[in-house]
Order: sequence, then C-alpha cells, then structure tokens
Amino acid sequence: MVAKRIDRILQRVTEAGQVEVNQLAKELSVSQVTIRKDLTTLEEKGLLQRQHGVAIINDPTDLRARLAQNYETKRQIALLAAESVKNQSTIMIESGSTCALLAEVLGQQGKRVTIITISSFIADYVSDYPNIDVILLGGNYQAAAQVVVGPLTKAMLSQFQVTQCFVGTDGYSPKAGFFGNDLMRSEIVQTMAQHADHVTILTDSQKFKRTSLVHQLSVDEVDAVVTDDGITPEVKQQLADQHVTVEIAKAK
Repeated sequence: MVAKRIDRILQRVTEAGQVEVNQLAKELSVSQVTIRKDLTTLEEKGLLQRQHGVAIINDPTDLRARLAQNYETKRQIALLAAESVKNQSTIMIESGSTCALLAEVLGQQGKRVTIITISSFIADYVSDYPNIDVILLGGNYQAAAQVVVGPLTKAMLSQFQVTQCFVGTDGYSPKAGFFGNDLMRSEIVQTMAQHADHVTILTDSQKFKRTSLVHQLSVDEVDAVVTDDGITPEVKQQLADQHVTVEIAKAK
C-alpha cells in the first residue's frame, strides 16, 4: 500500500511539476501528516523537493528526475534482477535509472559486489554502501547523461571479462532488436556485451512499444530481459523464440 502511494505521488508530481501537500492528501485519501512523511522519504532519496507546503519535481534533465518516473516499477525490476547477482561477484552495470536502482538494491542487500560502470551517477549513488566497490571507467565525459564513452572507454573495457552485464535500453524492434538514443553510448553497450558471459536488459515495458535512434544489441546478443507485466504476449513470444529469458517483476 505504501509503495503504491509513493509511486502515485511521484507520478502526480512528475506530471504536474508541482503539487500542494493538501491536494495530495485529498487525492490519496490519507492525512497530510502521512503525505509529509512520504515526501520526506522521497526528498531524502533525491527524487523531489519540498517547498512551503508543495512538492516540486527536480530539474527534468537531472537523472534523479528520471528515477522518479515509474519509480516503483523500476525498483521491482531492480529487485528481481538483483536475485541473480551472487555475493563476491564482479558485474558490469551500464547507466540509466533502472541500472542505478539495481546498484542501490545490491548495496541495501549487503552483498559484496564490485561494479564496473561508465556512469559517474551510479558511482556516486552507491558511494555510501561499504559493501559495494566501484570501478569507474574513463573516457569522453557526457555531462548530461553523466557517463563516459569513446575509444578510451572501449580500451578499458577490453581488460575485463565478467559473468554478468546489466544494461538499459530505449527501444525495441522485433527484427532489429534493441535500440539506444545515443550513438556513442550504444557502442559502449555493444563493447560491454562482448566482455560479459551473460547480458541482461533492464527496462520497463513501455520501451517495447517504440524503437529509438541507434541500434544497440541484436536479440541474439541478449540472454535475458527483466521487465514489468505490461509486456505483451507477442513480444514475450518473440523474445522466447530467440531463446531470451523474460522475467516479470510483479507490482507490489
């Protein structure tokens, strides 16, 4: 119940940009005290701001604002993905909001994990967890996405071979596979996949309803997809036909 309320608060504030506390309490049929407690929790996570009786969305270009979108769905995907990560393992995690939540979940679970990543946002996001060691790769820095890309990043990735790699995606096509919205980041995803035994895509089901700008990975380069129950039977079958395991995170 609390998780659903939190998700509804985030959705409401994301859509409106700013919502009064008393309005949220009225819409969700709870007290203003309860709403204030929820907003405090969300503010501590950096998902929104509170000012003078209102909840305000973060800068929409900020990655924490992206975390606020479909937050509970993304967290359930991250929780399910984390089940496959063993203690004392080294994994690659690309970038993006669901990948960041996977890193956070591993930190919260207390697993001793080393994360190789291109994302300075993820490195900072889990910096308070002593059980998480981060290898942050170097390269050309894309400030908006807070990631590194380019030839140096590829060269550094070539020094590693891991069992698991987790990446996000921006779109899907039954024929071509998965897509990203940035050429250089998509190239890095391809390189990461080449240096991992098992590639898992973490994505909400909305991404299966569109393609994006740049081809990222063919379906036969992907071993598993972790998503929510909004994925259609047709897409599930398409992936299954290509021997891709589809895991469904159930809403709480």
